[in-house]
Amino acid sequence: MLPRQLRVMAALLVSVTMSGLGASGCGLALPPQSANPQQEPGESAAKEDPFAPMVKIQAEDYAKVRSQFRTKLTRKGPSPQPWSAAKPPAGVSEIEYVSGELRLKAWVNRPADGDRKRPAVLFLHGGFAFGAPDDWDVSQPYRDAGFIVLTPLLRGENGQPGAYSFYYNEVDDVLAAAEYLRKQPYVDADRLYLAGPSAGGTLVLLAAMSSKHFRAAASFSAMPDQVLFCKHAKGAPRDVPTDITDLKELQVRSPLAYAASLKCPTRIFYGSEEAYLLATSQMTAKVAKEKGLDVEAVKVEGDHGTSVPRAIKQSIIFFRKN
Repeated sequence: MLPRQLRVMAALLVSVTMSGLGASGCGLALPPQSANPQQEPGESAAKEDPFAPMVKIQAEDYAKVRSQFRTKLTRKGPSPQPWSAAKPPAGVSEIEYVSGELRLKAWVNRPADGDRKRPAVLFLHGGFAFGAPDDWDVSQPYRDAGFIVLTPLLRGENGQPGAYSFYYNEVDDVLAAAEYLRKQPYVDADRLYLAGPSAGGTLVLLAAMSSKHFRAAASFSAMPDQVLFCKHAKGAPRDVPTDITDLKELQVRSPLAYAASLKCPTRIFYGSEEAYLLATSQMTAKVAKEKGLDVEAVKVEGDHGTSVPRAIKQSIIFFRKN
């Protein structure tokens, strides 16, 4: 069964695609036409392809940008996504990790036999809340393949402390969870991988641009361009806690803008039925490859939900080669 978050987001994206308005999973408001930093007056690219990249490509290293930029939240509160409390299943431990001043939770399959170190996957769930059991079950192929899997719950999700920031401060949580995982006695810190679908896939790319600790990364149906994502969307004041007419705020949340900053081999998987992700996924890989990085955009059969299991299988082969 596909995680509920992926089913819901897939339905939203399909409806948006059918309407021809642009890719939007959360109902964000439309930036003014002058807010397109890529297209000069008179250019027709956006008219020809409603899903053409919009965010401006940046030369700066993303990790350096993050060290200097502080997002301005228009409100501070939890993620807009509903959630239900859940207990980890047998064989899974709920742990705490520290991200700055926050103590956050995560699920991990600690091995009964701790005598040897194992490769690990930091798996970032889809959507903006952790939905059990689906969001845990989707990563089962990694565990079956011998990987330790840790899925962190991020700030503002599932009743946790901290304010939801839509892909920015959450990157700090991802990196903190990675640091926790690296230090576990049963984990081979030199074989730490990063993967996740949808919103988690977007965070995968941003985290892989922020740290050199990952051996390789795989995103599934990530949204590389938040300027495009916000185009024609309707509920920004409700769903996104920052000013979406501020291009810098969208830029620092857009993996495409800093594609040259990827710090490990990366595969950007997208579904054959996800036309809204094709151009931005391919452009992200193109920008990275032009800098000599091992990055590929890979099309797999399926939509926003059904493509994920197929992509996970391919990512396991990719991880084993790195």
